[in-house]
Formats: sequence, structure tokens, C-alpha cells
Amino acid sequence: MVSEHSASDQSAKHRHRQEGPGKHIVAFIFSIVLTLIAFAAVMSSEVNKTFTYIILIVMAVLQVIIQLAYWMHMKDRGHLMPIIFLFGGALIAFTCIVMALYWVWW
Repeated sequence: MVSEHSASDQSAKHRHRQEGPGKHIVAFIFSIVLTLIAFAAVMSSEVNKTFTYIILIVMAVLQVIIQLAYWMHMKDRGHLMPIIFLFGGALIAFTCIVMALYWVWW
């Protein structure tokens, strides 16, 4: 009897919490809204070009965060190393771009 009780406790500990589609639907709608905002900023002729570039960069950064968190599941436990490698790669790419621009213009 004791072994049955401990076996059910072990299976309960190892069960994963199922995530419903609600958060994914909200993330998808938020991605669509961000895309529409960026598209509207580009299509509008009254918006300043500099402001349009800033909007596009902000919308792109928000899209990346949503994509990583919800669709690539980086918000879940056990994804510390992939996150570190992603940020490391982004840092290296940013450094290469800045150095290439510096080399071309000076």
C-alpha cells in the first residue's frame, strides 16, 4: 500500500502543467497589432521619417521578444543557456555591424 501511494506522489510531481492556447492567441493578436502599427506608420505620409524608423525598431524589438517568449518557449524553465547564447550572438552581431560601419565611414 505504501509503495502505491508513493508512486502516485512521484507521478504527480513529474507531471507538467499544460499551457492552454489562451496565451498563444493573445501573443498572436499582439503580434498582428504590432505589425499593423508598423505598416500604418510606413504608409502614412504625415509621419516624420525619423519617427517612422523609431517606431519600426521598437515594433521589431517587441516582436522578437514575443516570438522568443511564446513561440520558442524561452519563458519556460531550463532555457537559460539558449537565452545566453542568443544574447551573446546578438552582441557579437551588433559589434560586427558597428565596426563595419565605423570602418566604412572613417
